[in-house]
Amino acid sequence: MLREKKKERHLIDIKNSASLCELLCEKKNKMTFKTTFDTKNWEEQKSSIYAKTAKDVEHAIASTKRTIEDFKALISPAAVPYLEQMAQMSSALTKKRFGKTIQLYAPMYLSNECNNICTYCGFSLDNKIKRRTLSESEILKEVEVIKSHGFNHILLVSGEANKTVHVDYFKKAIELIKSQFANISIEFQPLETEEYKVMHDAGVYSVLVYQETYHREVYKTYHPKGRKSNFDYRLESPDRIGDAGIHKIGLGILLGLEDWRVDSFFCALHLDYLQKKYWQTKFSVSFPRMRPAEGIIEPNVIVNDKDLVQLICAYRLFNEDLELSISTRESEKFRNNIIPLGVTSMSAGSKTNPGGYAVEPDSLEQFEISDERSAEQIAELISNSGYEPVWKDWDNSFALTKKNR
Repeated sequence: MLREKKKERHLIDIKNSASLCELLCEKKNKMTFKTTFDTKNWEEQKSSIYAKTAKDVEHAIASTKRTIEDFKALISPAAVPYLEQMAQMSSALTKKRFGKTIQLYAPMYLSNECNNICTYCGFSLDNKIKRRTLSESEILKEVEVIKSHGFNHILLVSGEANKTVHVDYFKKAIELIKSQFANISIEFQPLETEEYKVMHDAGVYSVLVYQETYHREVYKTYHPKGRKSNFDYRLESPDRIGDAGIHKIGLGILLGLEDWRVDSFFCALHLDYLQKKYWQTKFSVSFPRMRPAEGIIEPNVIVNDKDLVQLICAYRLFNEDLELSISTRESEKFRNNIIPLGVTSMSAGSKTNPGGYAVEPDSLEQFEISDERSAEQIAELISNSGYEPVWKDWDNSFALTKKNR
């Protein structure tokens, strides 16, 4: 009888432990990056970065598994004298992981309609510009030109205007073109988890969502009106993307809004959190610097070429699996020289206005591009640099096969 009671109590303990474990797992799954973010103070992190010494940098360079503190050292002013060494290491790590390849993609802007006021964007609601959202026939005309240049990877971009450019519109656009491309990425307004699942089912491979700046108070001054003014909702978007099962998540900041070192630390912290939680997901980081556009403010902080090289190398040393992307925002000279230093993808022949490739070339751009060379010229540049331009490195049939198993 006593044995039976002990056995019964033991079974109850096991059940209770299992229930507690389930509750803890459920609580962990519901947590977002905001929980981690709220424990970090901007000024404290800034002081920490600027206090890093040459010894900290040497430790970070010598480490085989680098931490977020090592990343701080690598982006600190103390790391500037070590930039040549960092560049050599970044080049070697990138070649080891990705080979001597650069993947090419083209952005296609679906709409410049937007309900947000963003003081750095040409599409901002308060700019008196002609608004345009592409129809299905116009989308196909744009695609025809893009495909004629050899692109198999496309990035769909849109302003945020829920009455005209919404989930149903995006879904139709993706379904319309998915047979034409091996890889479709999107850069739209933040969506709910279920809406991201709709995008995933429609054929989206990756979602890019940039926080712009992680400085909560300053963020408000750049985004005074519209849904984008909700800092926390945007901050938690990558969690919703991860929960939806999207294959790749793209992060980034708009370089020039705030201190690039501190903003980049928070972006790397965000990346570190996401990789641990969504460990089956791939990740990329982009490095957009502020460019001239209709009605925008001047950069608050100047990020020069040397700063950007340091940042790219720091990310590569921090994470050798990370995809790093450079767009046509950057100058010809910079893009010519950055190829061997750690980047894995580049846009080419880009148009940043809806209809820019064929339908309405003169419509207002989101921002001015700097490198205006054609896709063919960029491919030749990559080849002449001893690298291989890659037009296709993924096929959605792989994802469909995996999904149907």
